[in-house]
Amino acid sequence: MLRFLGFLFAAGMILFLASSAVVAYVLWYISKDLPDYEVLAKYEPLVMTRLHANDGSLIAEFAKERRIYVPLNAIPEKLIQAFLAAEDKNYYQHGGLDVQGIVRAIVTNVNNIRNGRRMVGASTITQQVAKNFLLSSDQTFERKLKEAILAIRIERSFTKEQILELYLNEIYLGLSSYGVAAAALNYWGKSLNELTVSDCAYLAALPKAPNNYHPFKRTKRAISRRNWVIDRMVENGFVTPQDGEKSKAQTLNVDPRPFGAHIFAAEFFAEEVRRYLYDRYGEKKLYGGGLSVRTTLDPALQRKARKALVDGLVAYDRRHGWRGAVKTIETSGDWGVELAKIKIYDDIKPWRLAVVLSADKQSATIGLRPARLSSGKTSSERTQGEIGLDEVKWARPALKRGLGARPKAVSDTLKVGDVIHVAPKLDKENTVVADQWRLMQIPGVDGALVAMDPHTGRVLALVGGFSFSESEFNRAVQARRQPGSAFKPFVYAAALDNGYTPASVVLDAPLAIEQAPGQPLWRPQNYGKKFYGPSTLRTGIEKSRNLMTVRLAQDMGMPLISEYARRFGIYENLMPVLSMALGAGETTLMQLTGAYSMLANGGKQVQTTLIDRIQDRYGRTIWRHDSRQCTDCRTREWNGQEEPLLGDDRLQIVDPHTAYQITSMLEGVVQRGTARRVKAVGKPLAGKTGTTNDEKDAWFVGFAPDLTVGVFVGFDTPKPMGKGETGGSVASPVFRDFMTMALAENAAVPFRIPPGMKLIRINPKSGLRAQPGGQAAILEAFKPGTQPADIYSVIGEEGGQDDYYASGGGRELTSGTGGLY
Repeated sequence: MLRFLGFLFAAGMILFLASSAVVAYVLWYISKDLPDYEVLAKYEPLVMTRLHANDGSLIAEFAKERRIYVPLNAIPEKLIQAFLAAEDKNYYQHGGLDVQGIVRAIVTNVNNIRNGRRMVGASTITQQVAKNFLLSSDQTFERKLKEAILAIRIERSFTKEQILELYLNEIYLGLSSYGVAAAALNYWGKSLNELTVSDCAYLAALPKAPNNYHPFKRTKRAISRRNWVIDRMVENGFVTPQDGEKSKAQTLNVDPRPFGAHIFAAEFFAEEVRRYLYDRYGEKKLYGGGLSVRTTLDPALQRKARKALVDGLVAYDRRHGWRGAVKTIETSGDWGVELAKIKIYDDIKPWRLAVVLSADKQSATIGLRPARLSSGKTSSERTQGEIGLDEVKWARPALKRGLGARPKAVSDTLKVGDVIHVAPKLDKENTVVADQWRLMQIPGVDGALVAMDPHTGRVLALVGGFSFSESEFNRAVQARRQPGSAFKPFVYAAALDNGYTPASVVLDAPLAIEQAPGQPLWRPQNYGKKFYGPSTLRTGIEKSRNLMTVRLAQDMGMPLISEYARRFGIYENLMPVLSMALGAGETTLMQLTGAYSMLANGGKQVQTTLIDRIQDRYGRTIWRHDSRQCTDCRTREWNGQEEPLLGDDRLQIVDPHTAYQITSMLEGVVQRGTARRVKAVGKPLAGKTGTTNDEKDAWFVGFAPDLTVGVFVGFDTPKPMGKGETGGSVASPVFRDFMTMALAENAAVPFRIPPGMKLIRINPKSGLRAQPGGQAAILEAFKPGTQPADIYSVIGEEGGQDDYYASGGGRELTSGTGGLY
């Protein structure tokens, strides 16, 4: 018997040792390829980059994983308790593996296998951290073993709080949300401390399979799972039974937060910042580096800029007639279903799509496109409105040549089934008139507006087109177009900076210039195809005289003008040919607006920017626009010392007296010249119109003492906009409307006159000093040491005067190839 027992003992020992060896080998084999769990200590999750306006409001977010990393002490206790109740109630008692949970799962799975049900798991939060951070999601025995080993090692190396913080910031919770902070924002637009017990329980219900508990697609299942979590919270003493029942009675109340631009009309601005960040830091840093970008955007000015531009584009478009309905649909059934299928740009509010249900002489009844609910479904509500005859009188049919007759009845323009764009009708106080709508159409022309601080180059507003949804092409920074006469101020600035005065006289007369061999003579013309004889530089720029500008450029030499164009950042290397003096070179609205800012600020060079400061995920500033250093600004205490002063490191690119002279002349453009429409603003303003051949491009760039604004209007594929559609009639009204809104609450501030500048009365025609009792005189600005000429002389008069008188000065020209104007 003893021998038999000894045999059993020996066999048992051998079996035990063999089993131990097998287990040891398996553990060794599994462990040898385990990832290094210590990387968790250096973990840097992908965190979204966020853009903020200059008032701190959120503009946009860029991320592959929408995550906001928060420390554990910033996560509410109720939210932590909800996750513990749902995922790992023994979290603070186990060492990485929940043995009781494993046994319970085994028993449950045996019954589930018998009944054909899905098996359950017993993974702890620590195991989930191991899987999510270090392993794949493969459902294999080997992966589960690795997960268990790593969980034990992680528990030995990290505190429970550290593990929980990693878990709650890494876990995917649906709706593109990674981590609890991003989920709270994306599901409800709430911060973590605003979450209710119901909200916390729903988030804790999501880790295993967010799509299975989608708030809209699987609402009943989602509520059931949330209620299960609430019951577990009550069971574990985290919530009272009464509070639990109240929470279970609540709906999910999910209201998904939009992922696009968060400030209305800021899409073009946000995209331009995104491109800059991508070029500077690369894709990984942009979409996962957690950058915090404080931009220069002024949200109030941005909204005004978009309104002014859209109104201007619509006004131009209406002058050129009605191009017809978007499409036609059947209205005999549920018209809302068909109308909802038609795409509408989501950034043109308050415009809406509508379908004509009936039309007669005086009005049309329309059905408005049903709203899209946050669930993604179309609302079942059907709303109707009315368009009166006054709102369609503009809609003359656009013909191949000209326009058709003005409609005498609404039914002349609108037919049943026509899908159209409409906007709310406003009364004289700009209040919406209930159920009344205006007929609209998407403009065929497009444009851009840029507003910036002339002293710093900070872009305060940027609208790159009518609709970002329609086209992401940013006409403010990507469109290179000819500025026409909007470039002339820099020709005149070069002249004033090199010995000329605003009273210098240049001949405005026919001019023929030789070109390359075999090419015809170039004969530039004024816009009206007339010429006016000797005129002062002031008159030349106020009236936008092409012939005077070409003669002035001839007298100075084009290389000098090319140098000034480079200084002002308009062109890098302007070809030194005379047509370039009339704005034949291509540039962008952003560059030209920046150049005008340098005139407005007294001739100081500024770098345009959309960004003030960039910080990394730890709050360290890694870039800022203002590179000046102020060591004294860091002083912790004030002990009667002088206030720290920041030096002005801007480069002086033109004489400040020159800058003021040009500003004064550009004020004349507004008061007496081609931009008289801008006078309606009622504040000191200066600026210049620009139009190119055949009215293909229309510009206006101007400024107040502390705000510079540039406007461009034109077709994306250049083509004539129509006779008379110049910078003065198309672009300057946009500038006027924007400035009226932007400066409405600002006092009228005159332009700053630099020290030493003299204002002398001159004869506006001869440029000579005005005689007492003589004809009307104007005050002209002269630099220190200069004054009106004593002797009358004319630049370009050699042979030109004879041509002027021989042609009958002032008469319309009948020949010539034309230039830019």
